[in-house]
Order: sequence, then C-alpha cells, then structure tokens
Amino acid sequence: MLKLLNLTEDEHDQFVESHPHGDLLQLTDWAQSKHLTGWYSRRFAVGNEAGETLGVALLLFKKVPKLNHTLCYISRGFVCDYHDPLLVEFMLKEALNIARDEKAYAIKIDPDLPLETHRDTIEFLESIGFRHRGLKDGMSKDNIQPRQTMVASIDKDDKALLQSFERNNRTKVRNAIRRGTRVYRAEREDLKTFVTLMKETGQRDGFLTRDITYFESLYDNLHDNGHMELFLVKLMPTEVAASLEVDMEKVERDLEKAMKKKDGSKKENQIKDLSNRKEKLGKQQQEIEEISKRHPEGVILSGALLAQAGHKAYYLYGASSDQYREYLPNHHMQYEMMKYARDNGARTYDFGGVSVSPPEDSPHFGLWQFKKVWGTQVSEKVGEFDYVIHRPFYTLAEVGVPMFQKGKVKLNQTLKALKERR
Repeated sequence: MLKLLNLTEDEHDQFVESHPHGDLLQLTDWAQSKHLTGWYSRRFAVGNEAGETLGVALLLFKKVPKLNHTLCYISRGFVCDYHDPLLVEFMLKEALNIARDEKAYAIKIDPDLPLETHRDTIEFLESIGFRHRGLKDGMSKDNIQPRQTMVASIDKDDKALLQSFERNNRTKVRNAIRRGTRVYRAEREDLKTFVTLMKETGQRDGFLTRDITYFESLYDNLHDNGHMELFLVKLMPTEVAASLEVDMEKVERDLEKAMKKKDGSKKENQIKDLSNRKEKLGKQQQEIEEISKRHPEGVILSGALLAQAGHKAYYLYGASSDQYREYLPNHHMQYEMMKYARDNGARTYDFGGVSVSPPEDSPHFGLWQFKKVWGTQVSEKVGEFDYVIHRPFYTLAEVGVPMFQKGKVKLNQTLKALKERR
C-alpha cells in the first residue's frame, strides 16, 4: 500500500540524485534558485508501508500576473518508476491536490525518460488524463525544456575519454592543451567576468543574456551543496611563449637536417614546408609577445557553469571572448569539466539541447556541429505533458496569449518596415 512520506530536503535530494530518472531540476536547491524569477515550490514523497521511498516530486508554481491563478510545473518530474502505474497515479492524485490548493490551471511535466524505452509511457500518461504536447524538435520554443539533448558517457579514464571524441576534435583538444590555456575552478566574485563574457557571446551570436543576479542566485543556491561550479579559461602568455620556443627550435633543427640532404624535389618540398612553418611560428611569437605586454598576468578567454546531480553532469551555460579564438579555450574547458564531473561521481555529461541533424542554413547547425563531436549520443525524451485543471483558463493561457504575443510581434515588425520605407 502506498502512502505519503515526510522527507527532509537532504533526503529528497539524495533520492533524486540516486534515481535513474532523477534530474538537477528536481533538487530543492534548484527550486530555491528559481525564487528570483517568481517561482515558489512545494514537494511531496511517496513510499510503501515499510517506509521505503518510491517517488518524489518538486512542484514549481508561478502566479499569472493580475489573475488569481498559477501554473504548476514539475520540471523533469515525477521522479519515480513510470512502469509502475499505481505509483504514478498515486503521485498524480497528490500533485492535483497541491495544484488545486495553489489554484493552478494546469500541471506541466516533462520527465527525464528516454523515448526508446518509454514510448508506452506516452499512451499511459494520456490514459490517466495528461495531454501530450508532441515529439517536438529539441530547440522548439513550444517546450520549456529541450526534448533532445546531447549526452556523453564519461565513466572512463582520461585516455579513453579523449579517444571517445571524434578524431578532429581530439586534435583540437590536444592543441588547446599545449597552446598555453589554463582551466580552473573560479570563485563567486568571478561571476562578473563570466557575465561580461556572456554579454560578448550574446552580441556575437544574437541572443539576449541574463543579468548577473540570475547567475549569482544559481551559484549561491547550488554551489555549497556540490551542485554547481564556475570554470574559467585563461591564456597564459609565458606558457605559450615557452611552447612556441620549443616548436621553433625543433623546426630549425629539422630545417638544418633537410638542407644537408641530396638535391631533389622531395628536399625542396620539405624545405618549403619547414620554412612556411618557421614563418608562421615567428608571427605567433610576435603576437604572443604583444599579448604578454597587454596582459602580463594572462587573459580570460572563456567560462562555463557546470552543474551536477548525482551521476548526471550538465553543461548549463557557456561564454567566450571574441579575442584569441585560435587558442581553442572551449575545447580545453570541456575536456577538463568532463574529467572533473567524472571524478566527482558523474557517469554522464549533458551538453544541453540541440536540433538533431539540422540543415546547414539552420541557425542551430553550428550548435549541432559543436555538440556532436564529444562522443555524445542524442538523448531523446518522451516530451512535455499537460494535465488541464481549469480548461477555459488553460485555453486562454496556452493558446490565446501566445497568439496575441505573436500578433503583437508581427504588428511591430510591420510598423517598423513601414517606417523604414518613409
């Protein structure tokens, strides 16, 4: 027989972190971080007569402006065995009790369930009253969380991890390491640097960025519990100069040997290649000398927020400078973050949402190209579901408001076009 349990926050989080369907977004400290953006939370747990915990759920609520209703969102939940129908139905009943108490017009869920092994769950959830929102593209704006993400297996040693990357990417990672970048775990005060990089990235790639208070809220709530780290990558001019000096000495030795060979086309080609290499190294040495003068202590090139919940690690946010991109700081950073997550118990590393195999003219093509070379596989989830509690309000919120917003955007675009013609 199933019953409700009273779990402490630590007990709740321990269950989430140990469960195969547990997710970062079901942790209590994640809920705390959402207070800044107007969400509040309630939670419950379900167990058997012996007191064994079988499922938990963290419910986020947000009030609809100017109206006496809320939206209930159980992000990546419920955390339970979805092949146990009695358990899921029991959890839905309790979620409905809480949602109605909070005057929610609907409950949204998007459980972390692989489509491959849970296709039948879609039909089951529909049979108990949920409305499936479809198998949308991973970058679709219709869903709150991406349905398709890229996930790498990282439970292997350094050599095997590097070997799991695509060949060209392995080369880039090795080059990034030897070119003189240093990856390190940063502190809270370094969030200012990260946000500056994020603004630079947003301007370059054409997306809006968050205020520093958002990232401070994430860090403050998740870091102390071991659920978040800030990483930064610094270019170290002295280390780059030393590496270039070694390369130059080798090229000069090889060039001297080539000069002593018998004349012929092979000798000429080798001398030409080595001379070009020497010229290129010379230019790099001049460049790093200039960088050293401007940034004697080094210069930050990129950063990222890494999150972890039990055996799952997540690349949440990344940012990089427009300068010195040839030093490939992001490649070094990703490799180091994967190793760090593995050493702290993670078995998988989630790069986040993608549009799978988009055409080259798609705005999501570059993201797909970057995320697919890290030994990743597409993690395709069952998608988002709505349980409608107040149908008229649900129709207004989910259909009427989006239509109005789209119409407003279209009207503004039309007015702007007309203005530009004048």
